[in-house]
Formats: sequence, structure tokens, C-alpha cells
Amino acid sequence: MNSTEILDKDSITAVKLLPRVIEITSQERRMIQDAAEHLQRKYGSYENREFITHVHQLASYFLPERILHIAADFASDFSKNQYGALAFRGLMDIDQESIGTTPPNWQSADYSKFNLYGFACALIHGALPSKPVQYYSQRKGGGLMHAIIPDEKMRETQTGSGSSTDLYVHTEDAFLKHQADFLSFMYIRNEEQVPSTLYSIRSHESIGENFRPLFERKFKIPKDANLETGTDEEEVLDAILYGNYELPFMRFDAAEQLFNPSIRQADDAHYHLNEFWEEARHLIYSGFTPQAGDVILVNNHLCAHGRSAFRAGVRNIDGIEYRCERRIMLRMMSKVSLMEMRAHTLTEDPFFVIEEHLGKNFENI
Repeated sequence: MNSTEILDKDSITAVKLLPRVIEITSQERRMIQDAAEHLQRKYGSYENREFITHVHQLASYFLPERILHIAADFASDFSKNQYGALAFRGLMDIDQESIGTTPPNWQSADYSKFNLYGFACALIHGALPSKPVQYYSQRKGGGLMHAIIPDEKMRETQTGSGSSTDLYVHTEDAFLKHQADFLSFMYIRNEEQVPSTLYSIRSHESIGENFRPLFERKFKIPKDANLETGTDEEEVLDAILYGNYELPFMRFDAAEQLFNPSIRQADDAHYHLNEFWEEARHLIYSGFTPQAGDVILVNNHLCAHGRSAFRAGVRNIDGIEYRCERRIMLRMMSKVSLMEMRAHTLTEDPFFVIEEHLGKNFENI
């Protein structure tokens, strides 16, 4: 079960659904660390095809039983009490000395320094009915794990490389029909103490008739800002909410759909998006500040994610600013049904997704 918080609002007592936080014991942490080290010796890389093929069996064998059960239950729970995010506090010990100085951007990151942590993330995904996959739309060439690092040149952008503005909550790759089902975020360092933000569609007291228009395919869902849009591209519309009317899933990116000045939603669509956002923005949760070694697991159909604005490389303590190492976060994504999306993967690699925008594939790959 997820935790709840009692709120006193206008003398009416309400219960707010919160993401569940799991405290990893020292014994569990040791088991996960030992497993990652063993798998690294055996397979070399977390991208080894044999490792990925058998990741479910390996997760069942190596993960602590409690963690295995929590993750498996999380993956199949779509109830009104399922927030859609789990925070594992202290899943791994991070060797900060071996990581060294934070590189200036993700392009210059040395992934060999994150190899051990990739095995741990993959094992968590292995506890779900979901295989780690890579997307060509993510940095033109995929990779099962991405280092998210603040980049001074991109500090004002609505991307993981930004820092000086709040990153609006969004479901990952909302512009893809076959977006990831589950995401994991492992925090390697967060010395600036930046809170993560989460927003669950289950946080609403109910999904009433006023939200029924969100199930209609009339909303522009533009491509990611990092992808070029051709001038002759046909406009594609889709729904914000889908699935069960009372307990829906969502596809939502506030920055692109509401606040991107170049996206002109139809008047009716814009009205309903604004109405939705006016309620949703008050339900955003920012009460968890991840520490090194924490992992947040997200159901990408139930829960959107983002982060607060911060000054990269600066930590504020009692009003005094201190220089520190910039944050590093590792993101891994996984998908449940690989057969369903086979038309959108490389012929020689069913774990490599080449979808560009709402069912259209990249050309010339």
C-alpha cells in the first residue's frame, strides 16, 4: 500500500495519496551490492544480451525476497490506492571517489563508472514483467541507461540537462505510442539536495464527467523538443487519459502541451487541458529529496515526474551557498509487451525502439 497524508483544508479532513517509500536494510543493500558485483564479473556489461534475456530469472534468484515481492505487486496494481511510484531509500552504496568529478554534460560521461549500478537497476526491472529497452529518440542511438547531468549550456531548457527552471511533470516520451511502461531513476549524487517532483493521476479524488473530454483524441501531443519536426509532417492528435474511465492511465507533458508557445491546441482542447492542469498542479508531490543510492521506480502510465529548479553545483545550507559536485542521475526504461511493438523496433534487435512520433518510425536507420 502507498502512504497517505491527512490534510486539513477548510475544516474538511481529506486523505492525500503519496508515493510509497521503502527503507532498504543493510542486509538487503549488501545482497544487492554482491549480486551486482557477481553479475558484472560474469556478464561484463548490463547491456549484455544474455543478461537481459535472463534478467527475470536472475532477479528472482538474486534480489532480496521482500524487494522482489514489493516490485512485483507494484507492477500489477492499477487500483485507486496505487500512486504509481516507489522510492527505495538506500538501495546501493555509491563509491563517490570512483565516480570522480561530474562531467560537464551527458555526452562526456564515462559509462564504465556506472556499470555496477546498471546491473542493480536492471535487476529491479527484472522483478517487473518488463524488459529493459532502449529508444532511438533518446539521444540518437539509445543505450539502456542514460546519465542525466546538468549542462550549463542547457540550464534553462525543459530537459534533464536543465537546472534553472522547474522541469514540469511529464510522462516519459508522451509523444510515443510505445513509451516505456516503467522507469527507474538511480541517484548517484544529489549534493545540491534537489527535490524530485511526482504527480499521479490517482491523486485526484475522482475522475468526474468534467474530465471525460480528456479521453477524446483531440489533443496535440508534440514530439520531444530535442527532435526536429518537419514542415510537411501531418498533425497527429491523441487522448490525455485512456483505459478505464474511473481509473485511467495518462499521457501528459505539461511543458510541451500547455506551455510550448509554438503548440497551438484547438480552443476546446486548450480549455480542457487548462482545466485539468488547474487541478493537477495542486497535487504535485515534492516531499522526497533523493540521496545518493536511492532509486525511484515509476509506472509511466500512472505517474508523471519532474524536478524543482536549482543552481547546479551549489548547495544552500542555512542561507550560505557552498560549491559542490553537480548531481548525476541514471535513468533506465522498460517495456512489458515487446511483441506488440515489434513493428517499431530494429529487425535485428527487438529491444531497440525506433518509433519517432505516435506510431511513426524514424526513417533511414
